[in-house]
Amino acid sequence: MAVSTMTPTGKLAYEFGNRRLPLQVLQSGRGFYLGTADDGGPVSRESAEYWPTYDEAEGALDKGPDAWTQRDEP
Repeated sequence: MAVSTMTPTGKLAYEFGNRRLPLQVLQSGRGFYLGTADDGGPVSRESAEYWPTYDEAEGALDKGPDAWTQRDEP
């Protein structure tokens, strides 16, 4: 089985904003989360989880969709 090299994109950013933006680690007052952003700032929070450190959130992103919970609504 080949490993995909495609950058994952935000489901909510696409469903609710018709924008294909790459998933990335972002930070809020609650901690680090997986979401999307553009030049204007954050667009969507995709993960239900918050992580206490950047490295933990990045680890979840690197492990793929089985390592975190996709939110269903913005």
